[in-house]
Amino acid sequence: MKVSGAIIVVIAGVLTASVAEASGRSVSFPSLDGTQLAGELFESSARPAPAVVLVHMLTRSSDDWGSLPDRIQDAGITALTIDLRGHGGSAGSSQDLSAMVEDVRAAVQWLSARQGVRTGSVGLVGASLGASLSLLAAVELPMIRAIALLSPSLDYRGLRTDANLVKRLGARSLWLAASAEDPLALRTVRDFVTETSGPREQMLSNTVAHGTGLLERDADVGRALVDWLRRSLLS
Repeated sequence: MKVSGAIIVVIAGVLTASVAEASGRSVSFPSLDGTQLAGELFESSARPAPAVVLVHMLTRSSDDWGSLPDRIQDAGITALTIDLRGHGGSAGSSQDLSAMVEDVRAAVQWLSARQGVRTGSVGLVGASLGASLSLLAAVELPMIRAIALLSPSLDYRGLRTDANLVKRLGARSLWLAASAEDPLALRTVRDFVTETSGPREQMLSNTVAHGTGLLERDADVGRALVDWLRRSLLS
């Protein structure tokens, strides 16, 4: 059967449109000190919708999350991936880790203020450095309902976290994931999950990986994370 050039063009156009609809769009906003930050917004088609900010690892960018933002979007949740200062398309210095806490707070406030985002149904997902930043930011942000930490650390280059910080989350949901072969992250997860002021869930992977590497190498981690976000933010 011969296929005309016109039909091929139409099919190609439909495929291109589908890809465009599945991807996010570039956004920018200032951090709390005015540093310009870049990000990508994946808006749920059903609004108002819950929303989540994804915070990447050191020396990485918003691209580090792979297909996760699309999968979160498909679950009915708006996702915002950000470039921390000095990373990706954002201005500022990548050396000032403590200032990046303000970047995360600014991202949450920017996202929470958008039309189409459900009030009080905002989450944070952080990996490695992003996990420390997310926990430090969340305790000061009452609009945060759920926090997910991939490969968290008790002390990331001077950014210190502990079970008392987790206690300050109160009844908010916390999801923790680490590789069983990552001793520091494993110890941190076990420390945090013993704090029971609110729902605390953990997932340990036998895959040798850290941070967003867990999503790349163990598909079950990504599935569990999206399921937890759905249960925590859509209910």
